[in-house]
Amino acid sequence: MTVLKNLIDDAVLWRRHFHSTPELGYQELQTSDRVAQLLESFGIEVVRGLGGTGVVGTLRNGEGPSIGIRADMDALPIQELGNAAHKSTHKGCMHACGHDGHTTILLATARHLSETRRFSGTVHFIFQPAEENLAGAQAMIDDGLFERFPMEAIYGLHNWPGVTAGHVVINPGPMMASLDTFEITLTGKGCHAAMPEKGADPIVAAAELVLGLQTITSRRLSPLDSAVVSVTQFNAGEAINVIPETAVLRGTVRCLQTPVRAKVQQLIEEFVAQLPQAFGVTGALDYTVGYPVTENDPDAAAVMRRAAIAAVGEDKVQWGCNPSMASEDFAFMLQARRGAYVWLGVDGETPSAALHNPYYDFNDAVIEPGVAVWTALVEQSLPLQ
Repeated sequence: MTVLKNLIDDAVLWRRHFHSTPELGYQELQTSDRVAQLLESFGIEVVRGLGGTGVVGTLRNGEGPSIGIRADMDALPIQELGNAAHKSTHKGCMHACGHDGHTTILLATARHLSETRRFSGTVHFIFQPAEENLAGAQAMIDDGLFERFPMEAIYGLHNWPGVTAGHVVINPGPMMASLDTFEITLTGKGCHAAMPEKGADPIVAAAELVLGLQTITSRRLSPLDSAVVSVTQFNAGEAINVIPETAVLRGTVRCLQTPVRAKVQQLIEEFVAQLPQAFGVTGALDYTVGYPVTENDPDAAAVMRRAAIAAVGEDKVQWGCNPSMASEDFAFMLQARRGAYVWLGVDGETPSAALHNPYYDFNDAVIEPGVAVWTALVEQSLPLQ
């Protein structure tokens, strides 16, 4: 498949504009306006404001089924440290995860399909807000995404450092882990630090609990189960000579299987209820269930694989990989509709900086293969009648 050079040249300019003007989740006002304006200029129907700042563009071309393709638009609260001419102009905010690239690839695909129209049916181009920790996908679903825009399947893409630029990676099952968070409050009895016997020390109990939680994955789950339990915050005390009344732990849980996810939550509840008692301390758990496992439908994944092979060649498509323990709220969409999620490699001669790194910058060289993949998917899923 050939993508016209002038389209890619335009797309690079869009991408760099998005990169220089990043916006956080549910604040993507300029971004969504620009997306809507471009879609309208391509002759595509546009609905704004879905899920807050989300945009859906619809392209119809005769009778046939319908599919959806999603890109995320939000940036991260990170100060950019790179020196690109299109460096972020918004202090403390940057596109460190490549959502500027995802948005651009989908826009370029929309323009290309509106010009070529080698398909029969309907394509919904879904530009989602607030992927980073704020569940923008669920917000769009709650706002009627699948009722207002019926579709048989939905597909998503994420750029992936560590994979060669233009290569595609896909699993017929889990791609990304679930994401849950927890806050544990340990309440003891405050006292003078020189007289610990007069109190009940929540810091010691919290320290033991941090270590105890690590045994969930090493001793309470099968080695064949995939889970991560990480305590990321430990807050207690205000003075060096006082044993405080409380200590607070916060952290995250990642799993690749839904039953394992439920088991880990149960075990954390048991540890919090029982372990602190040995220290005369009580524990209270606030457990927040977040993003589900990002799990591809096997049939939709096979469809995606065939499209990727048609677009970039079989030698550049990896079928089966180790899933990532990072998380993605596209999982909510995959719970609501069958579909698939793929990784698009971005490593050129110089490897890409990691995602969420202050030096990250999307590789514009993969805009063209990204457009080719989405175009092949549409043309194969919605063949001309």
